[in-house]
Parts: sequence; C-alpha cells; structure tokens
Amino acid sequence: YIPSMSYKTISYKGQLITEQLPSYFEDLSHPDFESAIALVHSRFSTNTFPSWPLAQPFRYIAHNGEINTLRGNINWIRARQSMLKSKLFTDEELNKIYPYLINEAKGSDSSVLDNVVELLTLAGRPLPHVMMMMIPAAWRDDEMTPELKAFYEYHATFMEPWDGPASVAFTDGKFIGATLDRNGLRPSRYSLTKDNILVMASEQGALEFPPEDIVLKGRLQPGKMFLADLEKGRIISDDELKTDFSTAFPYAEWVSKQKINLDDLPLNREIKQPNHNTILQRQKCYGYTQEDMKMILTPMANDAYEATGSMGNDSALSILSHKSVNLYNYFHQLFAQVTNPPIDPIREESVMSLTSYIGPQGNLFQQVDENRKFIKLSSPILTNEQLEKLRGVSEFNFKAKTINILFDATKKGSMQSALENVLDEAEKAVNDDNQVIILSTRGTSKTKAAIPTLLATSAVHHHLIKKGIRTNCGLVIESGEAREIHHFATLIGYGANAINPYLAFETIEDMRKRKLINEDVSQDQAIENYIKAIGKGIFKVMSKMGISTIRSYTGAQIFEALGLSRELVDKYFTGTATRIEGIGMDTLEEETLLCHRIAYPQENIEANDLGVGGSYAYRQRGENHLLTPEIIFLLQQSSKNNNYETYKQFAKIINEPSEEFVTLRSLLEFTKAKPIDISEVEPVENIVKRFATGAMSYGSISEEAHTTLAMAMNMLGGKSNTGEGGEDSARFGTNKNSKIKQVASGRFGVTANYLVNAEEIQIKMAQGAKPGEGGQLPGHKVDDIIGKTRHSTPGVGLISPPPHHDIYSIEDLKQLIHDLKNANVDARINVKLVSEVGVGTIASGVAKAHADVVLIAGYDGGTGASPQTSIKHAGLPWELGLAETHQTLVKNGLRSRIVVQTDGQLRTGRDIAIATLLGAEEWGIATSALIVEGCIMMRKCHLNTCPVGIATQDKDLRAKYTGQAEHVANYVKFIVQELREIMAELGFKTIDEMVGRVEKLKAKENISHWKAKDIDLNALLHKMHIGHNDSAHCTISQDHGIDAALDNKLIELASPAIKDGKSVKENIVLKNINRTVGTMLSAELTRKYGEDGLPDDTIYFKATGTAGQSFAAFVNSGITFEIEGDANDYIGKGLCGGKIILYPPKKATYEANENVILGNVSFYGATSGEAYIYGLAG
Repeated sequence: YIPSMSYKTISYKGQLITEQLPSYFEDLSHPDFESAIALVHSRFSTNTFPSWPLAQPFRYIAHNGEINTLRGNINWIRARQSMLKSKLFTDEELNKIYPYLINEAKGSDSSVLDNVVELLTLAGRPLPHVMMMMIPAAWRDDEMTPELKAFYEYHATFMEPWDGPASVAFTDGKFIGATLDRNGLRPSRYSLTKDNILVMASEQGALEFPPEDIVLKGRLQPGKMFLADLEKGRIISDDELKTDFSTAFPYAEWVSKQKINLDDLPLNREIKQPNHNTILQRQKCYGYTQEDMKMILTPMANDAYEATGSMGNDSALSILSHKSVNLYNYFHQLFAQVTNPPIDPIREESVMSLTSYIGPQGNLFQQVDENRKFIKLSSPILTNEQLEKLRGVSEFNFKAKTINILFDATKKGSMQSALENVLDEAEKAVNDDNQVIILSTRGTSKTKAAIPTLLATSAVHHHLIKKGIRTNCGLVIESGEAREIHHFATLIGYGANAINPYLAFETIEDMRKRKLINEDVSQDQAIENYIKAIGKGIFKVMSKMGISTIRSYTGAQIFEALGLSRELVDKYFTGTATRIEGIGMDTLEEETLLCHRIAYPQENIEANDLGVGGSYAYRQRGENHLLTPEIIFLLQQSSKNNNYETYKQFAKIINEPSEEFVTLRSLLEFTKAKPIDISEVEPVENIVKRFATGAMSYGSISEEAHTTLAMAMNMLGGKSNTGEGGEDSARFGTNKNSKIKQVASGRFGVTANYLVNAEEIQIKMAQGAKPGEGGQLPGHKVDDIIGKTRHSTPGVGLISPPPHHDIYSIEDLKQLIHDLKNANVDARINVKLVSEVGVGTIASGVAKAHADVVLIAGYDGGTGASPQTSIKHAGLPWELGLAETHQTLVKNGLRSRIVVQTDGQLRTGRDIAIATLLGAEEWGIATSALIVEGCIMMRKCHLNTCPVGIATQDKDLRAKYTGQAEHVANYVKFIVQELREIMAELGFKTIDEMVGRVEKLKAKENISHWKAKDIDLNALLHKMHIGHNDSAHCTISQDHGIDAALDNKLIELASPAIKDGKSVKENIVLKNINRTVGTMLSAELTRKYGEDGLPDDTIYFKATGTAGQSFAAFVNSGITFEIEGDANDYIGKGLCGGKIILYPPKKATYEANENVILGNVSFYGATSGEAYIYGLAG
C-alpha cells in the first residue's frame, strides 16, 4: 500500500499513539517545515490490533465513521466497470486499477471510499462535486432550491449514496474541506482565528487559542459541506458551493427529458381478480398458511401497520424445521450496534427515502447521457396495474422483457438447469437492449414449479454483475411468493429494484370479499394500506443497519445465511456470510416441491384449506417449538412443588428431542470424559451467583412479577435486571431491589439515585427480539406509577429510539461506560449485544472500551412488544455469537479482561453447560422464569390482557397473579443441580475451569433429519490457543481511570457540603480532556442525600475553559456549574436536578448568539434541573 504519490500532499502513517508522531517523524518538528494544511486522524482500533491496510487512506480523505452500505456500493461500482468510458483513462488502465479500487479485503471502508473518490476526481469531476455525489444531502428538503434538488436527483439515477454516519475531511492540496452525512451523526466543530487559522475537529478545544483571537465558532450541519480555497485564501460557504455546482449544467432539464412517468404509460390488458379456488391453489403452491393470513396480511391491509408480537421466537430454525420453509427464512437480518448506529426512522423520517429508479445507469464519468431513460418509483412495491404498464413499455427506446423462473416439477434435479437457463436468458435480454428485466413466477402448473424468487433474483443480479452489464437494466420481480416485510427486504437486499407481489394483492382482495378483513376497507384502500405497511417495514429494516435510502440498501446484502451450503451461497449469493453450512440445491428443490405437491396433489383430497402454520405460536400439527403445553406444565409443577424429578422430566424433553430439533445446541453432544464424584463439584450456592434474570422492564410486566424476580435472585445471591423502565426508589435498599440497573436508549428512570443503587449497570445496545430497534410500551400500560418511575406522562405510549443518541461510535460507547462508572464507581459496567456475524470484533472493542461484562444475547429472546419481522428474522442464535466472541477475545489476548454472559431461550442445565463450554461464565434466564411465575405463553403481552397477571397493568388481571419468589429460586437451583451433574460427568470441579473447553463438545452423528443431516458446526467448535498472558475467563479488573478524574479534587473541595450540607463555592479550570466532570461528585452527594439532593447552589463551581464530553452528567440537585468558555457533546446528560450556566469568554469578540458554544446531544436523558446557555448548540 503506497500512502501517497501526490506532488501536493505528504502522508504520514504510523502504528503509534499521537504523542509519538512528532518524535518518530522528525521533520514534523523541524522549524523550517511549513504546511498550509494538516489532516490528522487517530484511530480507535475496534478490531484490537492496528494494521497498515486499516489505517486512514489520506490520499484524498480522512473518514470518521462507517460506510454501512459498503457491500452494495462495491457491487454497484464493480457492475459499472463496463460502462465507464473516459478520455483520461484507457480501458487497459481501468482494468489495471479496478482490482485494487474496490478490494475491501485489503483495506477498510475508508480506503474503498477514498479510492472511488480519487477515481472520480481524476476522471474529471471537481473534488467537492464528487463528495456531493457520493454523500448527498437529504434532498427532499422543502428549503432546498429547485436547482439543487435537480442536481441531487440527476446523480441519484446513477449513483447510490455511500450511506452511514460519516464526517469526511478531504483535500487535493488546493482545496481542503469536510462534509457530514445526511443525518449529521458525527460531530464536526470548527473555529477561525484573526490570523486565518481554521481548525475543524471532532471536539472543541483540540487546539487552544486566546478567546479574543477567535472570530468564528461553528459546526458542520447534516448534509452540509465546508470548503477552504487555499489559493484564494477564503472559506466557501455551503450555499455558494452548491449553488455553483447545481447551476453549472441544466440538471432539471436533463431529469425532465430522461424521466418516464410510470402512471402515464398505457395499460395494455385488464387486470382480473381470480376466483377463490385459483387463489387457494396458488397460496398452497407458495407455502401460505392460515397464520400468514391472520397475523401478517390482516393488520397490514386493515391498518397499514406490521403485526406486533411478543414473547420472542422459540420455533425451530429453518434448517431444523420438518416443514418446507421459504428460502427467505434462511437469511437473518444484520443490524448496527456500537461501531455504527441504527437510525431512528420515526424521528429522522426526513432523511429516509424509498425513492428509486429503474433503467440503465449510464457512464459514471460522463456529465450527461442524452439517450438514457429511467422510470422513477416512489415505492419499490408495484401494483398489478403498474407492473402491466411496465411490462408493456415500448417507447422512448425503453423496453421490458419478462422471463419466467419455472422448472420441471416432474424431473428431479431440473431446478439447477432451469436457473442456469434463466441466467442465460437475462444476459441475452440485456444485450438485446431491454432496459427492464422482469423475473416472473406466473405460469405454475402440475408440471411447472417456481424457482424460489430470492434465489433467482440474487443469481441474476450477480450474474449480470460478473458480466459487467447489471447497470444496463432494472431488475423487477413478479412474485407469488413474497408477502411479508422480510421477503421484500431480502429481495431488495439481493438486487431487486422493484417487486410486484401479485398473489398477496389477490389474497387481500379475496379476504376482503370473504369478510376476513374490515368490511369498511375498499379494495384500493386495502392495497394502499398493504403497500404503506411494507414501506414502513422496509424503513425499519434499513434503519437497523443505519441506512437511510433504498438506493443504498438495494444490493447491499446485509444478511447472514444460516443453514445453506457454502457452494450455493458463493455461487448465487456471492459475498454473504454463511458460517453454519447446510443444504444445497437438491434439498432446496425438494423443499420447493413439498409445497408444489400440496397445491397439485396426485389425487383429490378432502382437506381444502391452508395449513395452520404454527411458526409464530405453538399449534398442533404446526412447527416445532421449545415451549409446548406439556413442557410449560412440567416446569410449573416442578418449581411449585420443589420436585427435582418433575424438573428432570421437563429437561429431558428439551435436552433429548429425538430428531425434532429446534436449536443449534440440540445438534451437539458431550464427548466422553473421566467423571468425578459430584461432591467434588463447586456447590450450588456458588454457581447460582452467576445467574441473572433477563432485562424485563417494569411496565412491560407488572409490579408483582417484577418484584418476584428481584426477591428470588436476591434470595439466591444472583442478580435481577430492571429492564429499561427504571425502578421505584422505594425498592432501593430492600430485598426487592434489582442489582442490575439497565440504561437503554430512552433513558427512562435513569437518575443519579437509580445508578448509585446498582451493583451492575447494563448498557442495552441491542435486544435479541428486536436488534436495531428501541423498546416500546403501549400507552395503555403506562399508568400513574409507571409514568412517575419512567419520568414520563401516564397514558402516552413510549418508544425508545433505535440508537443511543450519545453513541455513534465505539469511542462514544467508551465515553458512556466511563460516565456510568463515574456515576457508581463500585458497579460493574455491562454492555449488552446481540448475536450476529462480527459480534466478536465488536465485543473486543467493548473490552478495550473498559466494560467489565459483555452480554451476547440470542435472536430468540423474549419481548413485551416487537414487530414480528424482528422477532423472526433479525439476529442469530446465541451459540454462534458466543462462540465467535470467545474465540475473538482469546485470539486478541483480551479474554481475561472481561466477563462474558449469554442469554436467549436458556432452559436447562444442559443449555448452561453448552454455553459455558462455548465461552460464557455467566448466564441469563427470562422467559422460563416468567413461566415459573405462571406465564402460559398466550403471547398477549403487548395487548395488556395477560390472563395470569404478569404482562399487564390491569388491576383486575394483576389480582390473578400467583407467582412466588421461592418458585423461581427452586427453578434456578434445579438448573444448577443438573449443571453440576454434567460437570461431574465431564470431570470439571469449577465453572472457571469449564469455560471455553469447547473440545468437550461434538456434533451429533448419524442424524437422519432431511435437512439437519447437512449441517456443519465447525464454526461453533473451533478451539483457540490461549496466550500465556491471557486466560479462558475473566481474571483481571478493568482500569477505568477513576483515580485520574478531576472529580477527586471536586469531591475534596465540596466535602463540607457533602458531610454537613454547608455551602461551597470554588473556581476551577477546564480542558477538553476533563471528561464526565461532576458525576462522581453527584454520586457522593446522592449516596448521602438520596434523590432530593441538596438545596440549589449549595455546591457552586465557577469554571473557565473548554468542558470535555459528558460535562455534568447525572448531576443531582444542589450542584451548580458556571462555565465561562464552551463545551463539547453530551453536556448535562442525565441531568437530575443540577444547574448548568454556560456563556462565552468575556474577552470574546464574536456574537454569542451566532456562534456554537456546545456540542451534540446536550441534556440527553435529563429528567430535571436547569440550564442557561448563551450561544448555539450542535
């Protein structure tokens, strides 16, 4: 990797800390060395070890952030190669450049971004123009000029946004500038001095100047650009810059000339509604169930909303199902956590877009292609009428070709050859100048079955990319199979530009005629509602990964396959992770034909209705579930009667499922070992302390259920978890106090008093049942007490934002860990993650950020309310995430620094034993604990109608609650007793020596299950070598830097107030390295005086300088900070009674009300207190 060959800039790189840079590169310290510009980037190495390929590129850019859409961007750039023509590059030169241009294996997302920026700049576009193309503003803004909107729309037709939280500084030696992503998720503060020194940094105070020398203090705003012309010696404003570029060419005229309006096209044939029997046959052919109709389609058609569910997912993985499962279900949605945040699609709706374009993209190097045409779509979902219009388009040199994706149902093995024929046909159609390819499942019959739509879509998409012609056409899917949000998300994620779910539309109209949906809803309204619900759902799926626009999501492939063979994935879903290999094309064909044979049976049968389904809830003759009525009965009886033998019956059904597999761990067994006597095994009393209950908030469950769990765990010496709803302060210091206090994105109930009454504080980055989304509590469950506890309004529904708004990077998480440790120096800080590919790398970053505990939750965890799409399709089993986390921590020598927990449908001692062998030394139980309390899995938690008084705030229903703490304690002790028996069998005396001993596990042999027999579990069972300075479990306490905190001095100065309530007033000096100032002081005050604190201004600090991040976080009543200077991000975070006064230095000459004085996310989670700010925020 050559850092730079520029004649205008020099790039310095080193695997160094910043203080070492000038001493290593001595020319930087030489008095004769001068430069007009300097770009500096110091990297937090999330993946633990610095490496040269991952260093900032510095050829043209320095990038603080993440490109969430990188996989799709790379695919599209690769696909455009054949279209690129330039006077400045020969085809031979481009062929040489391309293998290095987009090779993310040899660089980071920043390096790929830098390479493309360089290519487009050297091909003739000005550098600021390139940045506007690649990182565009949200151009639906009504305040934007028509010319600028036209500029963005024109470029949107051939370049998707490189989307994600990003602050990008760029220079070519002549210009230096910076731009911020459309959401504005990275801080970028700047100052200008009288001497024309311009400083922009992620924090204020990076360089210090006398206040009287500052003439301007500002910040980069979302989608805005900041540019300095070094030759002219002036700053070019965003308005001037974008006016120049947007008026340089007649973009509005070009858009108008090239755009084809779909609604203006003629409808060539009438759309007719089939009869019920025809629809029923089609539904059977594509695997529809009664559950799909009632739980998925009905709420979408009636109310334009996706169905909500509860209690998590305990049904079998697709690869373990005994039924035919749609191919979509083998793909699990990935999501953003820590290193890049999800987006809040509700509060940040203005930056979200479903607008897309169908048609050839043209030459990226060319300013205008007069012959190019495109169709603009406001939604990726096409009605049957719209598809027919598109199918018949034959004007403006724009044609569409329909290709049937069917195979011979009578000939075994024909699906593979039929698919290859589809690829050849698609390639020929594009070469014959068809601008739209329609892949259609229509035409199924007794002898013709449909290739799985997702397989055909991805296969064609990747085939056309390899042939270099994908950008010559739009790819439209006419599918009888797609019906729910996950189906559409996967199709778009694997390359579909638009989808027509014709059978879903026919089904909705059939249901309407049969009065299965609201009679008041017309056909048009039902279809409109359905499309609207899909749009909302796609927004949610996109936003989980921090993606704002469907153009960036198209082809981004943000999924992991679970249970598909590497050969199948590499060939047709190229670039998709598949760690647990499984079925190939032959089994996929058989799975498809199972449904086809039901639709077209060999002989007439009596049953003429759809199958029950049983995927979302247990049904007889339905899908396998971990929890059945029999299992629930045995668990409740064993714990109520304190009967271990009954518990063993319960455990045996789960532990020995024959071939009715549900989970990955059900495919594992223990290897033979030399047993020991159980009396040598660590006692029950020690092991139970490693258990915690899952995070279930007061609000989602009743006060009675919540306190029962706390009492049970306190009785055992374990820990209960408040969940994200806070906790009634009356429980603090009693046997009802939850030892784990959770801090989630809504910050409900989080005050200084809440935090000082914890033994452990958990930061919920994600939740297994809905990773990438926030918690939700319906308004009918927010009564007066819950409203008071959460510091919210009774009766008003509560939705936590998907991201923590103070966490947009690993550095931000490190800051919150530090904040919370300052808020309670005695508490462990726990970070909750959800299993997905790459979670091991994130966990390594969490360990480096000084968390004491990392929790890896499974995708199947419980929930009080969540969209069904998230419950079923987001995240992965804890077995995968836990194994990856342990392996990665061991590999990087970090395992001894952090405790690893796991949870997600843990039921038995065997489950705990497998979790321990895979790397966890602590475990969480939640759903099973609720069952012990009396839950019967009605899955009505979100409706407030729980019949046993657990998940409801209805007083009459709560009166039916019968749970007891002793029952929960009995259950935990049963689990531990079973665990001890397994430990004795395996020869382990203690949990510590058992952690990570994965060689004691092996895959079951001689499995005959038609799908499970193909599974490869090697990814789970890989054994890492442990370095001599590391261990397989936590042995070292993290250093949180508490001893070096400025608060130690503040506590000493304020001791008269803390001890005796006397007034204290002192002066202090601040620098931006003083972070979380006042938080330890507040904690000391709160421990003595509780929630009420002290009278206003009892402790008064007058400060000068620049306050670091999280200044005055969680400051209680009685503490006042007056600052003459400025502040950074998160000032007043969690303020709970304190007072903050902030104003510019008295010597400052700039206008305070026109200049920025404090950073982003100020007063996030504040519940009370006062703030007086003289200046602008941001």
